[in-house]
Amino acid sequence: MKGKPYRYIYGPVPSWRLGSSLGIDPLSQDRKICTFDCVYCQIGNIESFTDERNEFVKISDIVEELDRLPLLKIDYITFSGTGEPTLAKNLGQMIRALKKIRNEKIAVLTNSSLMDREDVQEDLSAADFVAAKLDAATEDVFEPVNKPMSTIKLDRIIEAIKKFRTRYPGKLALQIMCIEENRRQAEEIAAIAREIKPDEVQLNTPLRPCRVRSLSREEMDRIKGYFSGINVISVYESEKKKVKPVSDEATLRRRGKVG
Repeated sequence: MKGKPYRYIYGPVPSWRLGSSLGIDPLSQDRKICTFDCVYCQIGNIESFTDERNEFVKISDIVEELDRLPLLKIDYITFSGTGEPTLAKNLGQMIRALKKIRNEKIAVLTNSSLMDREDVQEDLSAADFVAAKLDAATEDVFEPVNKPMSTIKLDRIIEAIKKFRTRYPGKLALQIMCIEENRRQAEEIAAIAREIKPDEVQLNTPLRPCRVRSLSREEMDRIKGYFSGINVISVYESEKKKVKPVSDEATLRRRGKVG
């Protein structure tokens, strides 16, 4: 008999960045809720634009689902899902609660839009690994690529990531989605990355179905050349682990994990 389905956790999924990654969706909405409507987003168009933090999921509900998990080999428990995870105002409490009951490292994939807020930086500081998005070097590229709320500006995001770098004791990565619209800014983004001094730069391009084309391996290799002297991993060069998900396909599809 099939067990109770998981609503808040999904995977594990084979992550080229994190190995075997068990996802947690701290928003768990039927519709995407975010501060961006990125042109390459794999979970569809934005249906709820907001920068207001709220409690969407109870910590006890996530713990209950984790308690039902079979024995799994997991490298990271990763907060991501149906929108920007830092919109969950209990994110830091979730991370700290999970650290009491799980041994895996905890990662957060953030679009960086709320990192100028002190409470968001405090919450992210509880994680072992933070991957912060940086897809542009100037506002005129940032807006068409990430399609942010009008109140969110790129210069504030960059300064916020720099500030977070100085206080964060964990591993910080910059995640860059490389597409036609921003590939010519690779050298400028690399210069910003050198100012931030992340532990790692993750060069990605959309390999699952979305609204824009992916860049070729050759194009990605050219972009990687601008990041000399920085620890870089690229989606074309990284191997994925073979993992078997415990969540159903509908849950994975809602979070953009099924092609």
